[in-house]
Amino acid sequence: MNKKNIKYFIVFLFLLTACKPKQNMVYMSENNNNMDKEIAQAKFQGLHIQEGDVLQILVSALDENAVKPFNLNTANKVGSPSVNGLNQYVEPSEYVVNSEGYINFPVLGNIYSKGMTQIQLKEILENRLKRYLLDPLITINLKNFNVSILGEVKSPGQKESTTQKLNIFQALSLAGDMTDNGDRRNIKLIRTEDNGNEQVINLDISRSDIVTSPYYYMKQNDVLYVQPDKNKQIQANTNPNRALTFQIVASVVGVAAVLVALLK
Repeated sequence: MNKKNIKYFIVFLFLLTACKPKQNMVYMSENNNNMDKEIAQAKFQGLHIQEGDVLQILVSALDENAVKPFNLNTANKVGSPSVNGLNQYVEPSEYVVNSEGYINFPVLGNIYSKGMTQIQLKEILENRLKRYLLDPLITINLKNFNVSILGEVKSPGQKESTTQKLNIFQALSLAGDMTDNGDRRNIKLIRTEDNGNEQVINLDISRSDIVTSPYYYMKQNDVLYVQPDKNKQIQANTNPNRALTFQIVASVVGVAAVLVALLK
């Protein structure tokens, strides 16, 4: 093979290298040796109630008549499911946490709820209700557990979760998973803290220790933004059709040049 053929061969190898497949396409593909030190941070601590949350609260007790004033949607229905063994069907009442962090509860008045977990609010309500009811039982559910997932995912938008213990991978699955152009090393989590301040956290889900991160579990109203990788960013700043055409033509020319050189 003469010098000219060698030059063609080098060009062909360069084109093959330029067309190599993408890397870091697998979640948690990189191991980390510090998992034992950080594993305590991965525990689910429960959600904290925020301004604008819609809480479904149900009060039940042995005395069905005494309970009625504490449930806004109490209704007697024949053949309906029982509550604590009673033949009464009680619809949970909905309470919106106002801008000052309170819910307006029947009889008890304004109850401060912002920043509390559901267990903490449950204990406060049950203790307050003991003045009126024997062994009151409170059930609390968060109705509007929504997260927003944007960027390089197959189905972006606001998503509603049926479970409050939602991790980042489950959140991405609600959006149909990431596209091939998503940057798994740099996902931005935008979170509003209890004091109203917003945090922007960079997450690398190509690392196995992501499960130990204090941001592994989602909170209501979190926003996930999946950034495009470098290849997609370059394409966005150029004509994608022109770039693809150039790549195809360059590959064909390279292959043809090598074949011609070898046949001489």
